[in-house]
Amino acid sequence: MPDSPPGVRQRASKKKGAAQAVLNIGSGSNSEDELLSKRQKASAPAPGAFGHAQGPFRIWLFLLTVAAIFTRFYKISHPNEVVFDEVHFGKFASYYLQRTYFFDVHPPFGKLLFALMGWFVGYDGHFLFDNIGDSYIDNKVPYVAFRAMPAMMGALTVPVVFLTMWESGYSLPASIVAAGLVLFDNAHIGQTRLILLDATLIFSMACSLLCYVRFYKLRHLPFSRKWWKWLLLTGVALSCVISTKYVGVFTFVTIGAAVGIDLWNLLDIKRGLTIQEFTKHFAARAFGLIGVPFFFYLFWFQVHFAILYRSGPGDDFMTPEFQETLSDNIMTLNSVEIHYHDTIVIRHKETKAFLHSHPDKYPLRYEDGRISSQGQQVTGYPYEDVNNNWIIIPGDPISEGSDKTPVVKNGDLVKLLHVVTNTILLSHDVASPYYPTNQEFTTIDIEAASADRHNDTLFEIRIEGGKVKQDFRSMSGQFKLIHNPSKVAMWTHGKPLPDWAFKQQEINGNKNILQTSNLWFVENIPSLAPEDPRNVRTPKEIKSMPFLKKYFELQRTMFHHNNALTSSHPYASQPIQWPFLLRGVSFWTKNDTREQIYFLGNPIGWWLASSVLAVFVGIIAADQLTQRRGVDALDRRTRSKLYNSTGFFFLAWAAHYLPFFLMGRQLFLHHYLPAHLASSLVTGALVEFIFCVEPLETEKVGKDGKKKYTPRSGPLSLAAAWVAAAVVVTAVAGGWYFFTPLTYGSPGLDVAQVVARQWLGYDLHFAK
Repeated sequence: MPDSPPGVRQRASKKKGAAQAVLNIGSGSNSEDELLSKRQKASAPAPGAFGHAQGPFRIWLFLLTVAAIFTRFYKISHPNEVVFDEVHFGKFASYYLQRTYFFDVHPPFGKLLFALMGWFVGYDGHFLFDNIGDSYIDNKVPYVAFRAMPAMMGALTVPVVFLTMWESGYSLPASIVAAGLVLFDNAHIGQTRLILLDATLIFSMACSLLCYVRFYKLRHLPFSRKWWKWLLLTGVALSCVISTKYVGVFTFVTIGAAVGIDLWNLLDIKRGLTIQEFTKHFAARAFGLIGVPFFFYLFWFQVHFAILYRSGPGDDFMTPEFQETLSDNIMTLNSVEIHYHDTIVIRHKETKAFLHSHPDKYPLRYEDGRISSQGQQVTGYPYEDVNNNWIIIPGDPISEGSDKTPVVKNGDLVKLLHVVTNTILLSHDVASPYYPTNQEFTTIDIEAASADRHNDTLFEIRIEGGKVKQDFRSMSGQFKLIHNPSKVAMWTHGKPLPDWAFKQQEINGNKNILQTSNLWFVENIPSLAPEDPRNVRTPKEIKSMPFLKKYFELQRTMFHHNNALTSSHPYASQPIQWPFLLRGVSFWTKNDTREQIYFLGNPIGWWLASSVLAVFVGIIAADQLTQRRGVDALDRRTRSKLYNSTGFFFLAWAAHYLPFFLMGRQLFLHHYLPAHLASSLVTGALVEFIFCVEPLETEKVGKDGKKKYTPRSGPLSLAAAWVAAAVVVTAVAGGWYFFTPLTYGSPGLDVAQVVARQWLGYDLHFAK
């Protein structure tokens, strides 16, 4: 309409025109190449090709890369002591170099890279990073080489962010803003210049986004060489993400959602693809983005198992069958047959508490009003004691004859006689102290156990993964003690009982017998005489175990212990706090010099990015509302770019942030770093959207009444965008500089300087 203001057009009142407008928005049919204006194509020939980018693009790429290397490597040798979680990941690198088996909740790829760096510099793994503050110099550890690897990945993340914006069709100011928010972010710097996994995770995540953007731009050349190259590179990058930390699955969700939308559009009959052609597209993406990542994910576990062939601190987390594949395993070396009438000590696999009893009784009434049996207490005790000794006797008195084999077998019914009190272990239909649904464990005298309470004292030895009538052995025979009449499993947990039980652990009967925390093992046999033939140790042959069986066992154990990380931590935080940077984490302090490393993002950059996320949501909502009222506030190409490209970055932020609200485990500020990177991309995109107000194309109505779209003929004015970029980057750089003493741990700060940096009451350290 001639009287419409520039940039706002009244939509056609016909339903057909409205439907076509919606189709153009949601179909995703406009490629990034189409979204580039003539201005971009003229000033930056082939911006999608790295090797042919010229002029300002190359200059800014070089400057940002140099600046990133400087900010990550500056004072990287300080402090020359173990910092925060370097105690874990440095230790794991040493274990790899010693070929010693260990257990960790994270996949092996990132830790293998540290081991590779140590191998490159000739480090033998002699130092185990036991305590924060241990000296690297005194222990002759090549810690700078270890830190250099994540620092380089952190530095390369900045140009990857810049390239992602450029490849997505954004201007130089927008690309510089996005890269600058990561370049001058204190949290990214602090986390990527130490021996930690997050640099590998974030770099791989950024590469995944870049490779997918490159792949998507080639969708009009399906199955070409370049198309396959970027598809497979996306898969490789995704494999690196998931092989570093399991939160990498959020990157899969991001790429998977975009691929799902793309496939849905390809299925549209208007695209002209046959079902056979669509199937080829689907199969190619499934192979490149699922098959390839899973192959490499399995490969790193194979490398992990191949390197760690010696027994080590991770043995206790694995089954006896797994431990038998490790050389010098104490469990298999000290394992002996258990005979009837042996005195044994039984220990819980998970909590390491001993099965224990003492003459004290359960109270008549618990605090919640429930009644007990007032029987003798059976508890879990963490220390060695004579009250941990039990004699294993046959459950069937008739089988006590001389023809009875002395070896206890898998599936046998047994009784346990407490040595000190001369009573028999029993479980019955009385609620346990803490769990009304679980059965109480107690003991009764021998006479009652042989008479009317006989059945209640019968327990089945059920060896985990054991064969029928397999010999029951100490150490290697992890088992469940199943109460025969009620079919509950003996179980304990970490919550201590009240004072009447001396703060010892509760033992009860768990109805969920499949639970892995029901496992126990016999630690030793105190009654074993020195002259007993079982004391003769014969060298055990190292056994083999199929790779997939080892893999699935380790996966189950990793997921179980990862979900069990629910204990409190003084620097843990909640996801709602992260975008606003309400608290950080103290990594390292030194009172003598008033130095400290406090993990904290750049408040200016974080608050800006979080605000822009809200602005983006507001823009989308406003656009939807105006369209419902028949008003187009945006031209077709601008809207498509806003929804498809900026929307993809927003999806990446949401996918890497919102799932943390569903988690019950310990969470820290560093979990937000991938989401912060995505929010930086959204910020750069909106800088261009807000400050480049001219439409990317003009709309005219032809003589036939149909709308025709013409790309603008001249270049867009980027003056406002450059000014905005300069203001943003300058402000962010200022924030980075102000907080550098907390990021690099130097120089030391006096009390006034520390107080000046407590913008939101951060719990910084005040040197005494």
